[in-house]
Amino acid sequence: MKHISLVYLLFFYSQFIIANNDLLPSWTDGPTKSAILHFVEETTQKDHPHYIPVEERIATFDQDGTLWVEQPLNTQLFFAIDHIKLFAPQHPDWKEKEPFKTILMHDVAGLKAFDEREIEQIIAVTHANMTVHEYKKAVQEWLQKAIHPHFKKPFTELVYQPMLEVIQLLQKHGFKTYIVSGSGQEFIRAYAEKIYGIPPEHVIGSASKVKYIYQNDCPALLKLSELLFVDDKAGKPEAISLIIGRRPFAAFGNSIGDREMLEWTQAGCGKRLELLVYHNDAIREYAYGPNSKIGTFSFALMEEAKKRGWLVVSMKDDWKMIFAWESPCKLP
Repeated sequence: MKHISLVYLLFFYSQFIIANNDLLPSWTDGPTKSAILHFVEETTQKDHPHYIPVEERIATFDQDGTLWVEQPLNTQLFFAIDHIKLFAPQHPDWKEKEPFKTILMHDVAGLKAFDEREIEQIIAVTHANMTVHEYKKAVQEWLQKAIHPHFKKPFTELVYQPMLEVIQLLQKHGFKTYIVSGSGQEFIRAYAEKIYGIPPEHVIGSASKVKYIYQNDCPALLKLSELLFVDDKAGKPEAISLIIGRRPFAAFGNSIGDREMLEWTQAGCGKRLELLVYHNDAIREYAYGPNSKIGTFSFALMEEAKKRGWLVVSMKDDWKMIFAWESPCKLP
């Protein structure tokens, strides 16, 4: 009897050790998980033909829909909406002026229909006449109290645990990880290090111009409304070249806005990894694809992914858990 008890004890202990040695514990065992692990293993072993020198190990990640939730609106737009409501009493004309009228009427469908120009106008208002430091503080204070309307959780708790594990795995093996996002650069820099472990100097996003000024006799950078560049679609590889100066060996995205970044990554020599997150879990998160204006995953993108051999992650099938606070689901 003692022998049987000891066998069971050793068995469960061994399973505990195996589980704790799992480098991607939130991922379902299968081809996608294996491909990620093999890429890291092959590119970091000096005697392997796919070895990548440490100084060349670059990995780029889109943010919205790739690292955290982007529905029903992306987080920066929620921030902008809240600030427009806050400033509305000072601007009575906004009640009849678009795009502010739609925001003040709480018209979510109308918000989703906004074009890029209207979104840029909304975001520009939220940082007008603010220094970079003041804007960073405003974002951080908002994130401390802002709650997602569907999940009823802070936005900072809606980070995809499986993707955090990939970031940590790459960092552990000498990869420099960068966020390359269409959202505002200074917006992401306000929290990226705290929630992703990615420092602000490794954040590339859409950016507006700044102006060097003196505020109370102290140097400061004032945010201007004029856009410097939009970090989306072809703008992503352009920004990567401009700011990083090296082509990534791994790139992660989830929509048509990331296509060029993955193409640019794959076009380089040597072993490469390209991955797209496909949102097909309406129960645990959202299910959307070609018909969504936000995070569009078109049929053409899916066909290109298959043709080029990019990994397409099924959120429903490949992730045991999506968020750190949920229990892992038992997939068949």
